[in-house]
Amino acid sequence: MAQQRLDKLLASTGLWSRAEVRELVRRGRVTVDGVKAGKPEDKCAPGAKIAVDGGEVDCTPHVYLMLHKPAGLLTATEDKNQPTVLDLLPAHLRRRGLFPVGRLDKDTEGLLLLTDDGPLAHRLLSPKKHVDKVYYARLEGRVGEEDAAALAAGMTLGEGLECLPALLEPLGDGSECRITLREGKYHQVKRMLAARGAPVVYLKRLSMGPVWLDEGLKKGEWRPLTAQERSALELAGDED
Repeated sequence: MAQQRLDKLLASTGLWSRAEVRELVRRGRVTVDGVKAGKPEDKCAPGAKIAVDGGEVDCTPHVYLMLHKPAGLLTATEDKNQPTVLDLLPAHLRRRGLFPVGRLDKDTEGLLLLTDDGPLAHRLLSPKKHVDKVYYARLEGRVGEEDAAALAAGMTLGEGLECLPALLEPLGDGSECRITLREGKYHQVKRMLAARGAPVVYLKRLSMGPVWLDEGLKKGEWRPLTAQERSALELAGDED
């Protein structure tokens, strides 16, 4: 990775503008690897430890977040009329250009990944990669072995929409289930289960690929992905 300008690195965090970074450097409040920065345009080597007022600043090129999406928010970067999942983030992260990896319906809860890493998002969503997504659903009606067999065989929905085989696991008396998809067609879980006579009344995504929702996160809360989670995502779908 090539060296980058100090002011560009600090401004990329969303915490300061370029002008504010220049002022911080002028006042001697910025250090690089423990040495007071000389000029905003100084070049920094990859992995350099940059600090402002003694506190180290994370200048990694991409952000990866796990969000426990609540119902009632749009999975979008912006909307003129309704709140979106990005409204849950602080301003400096919204300025990073984050976007959701895939979509959850407005009334669907659970795991949503947010990042500014376009290539990674593309790989996770690519139909060729078949990255598993696991959901929990409560149903109006019940599902059983016949429904599981129908999903495992691959269903054809209205207008001839063909779905890849999916794993349906009835829970309890069948009024709840877990379902694993290897694709993400529009309203797919709801449409498949409705076609089996068991409309969804509540839906929650539990995982995307190897990353599972941290149940310690309350609805609306988020945290950065761990290094292990990021590494696992990089490998997701590589077996296909």
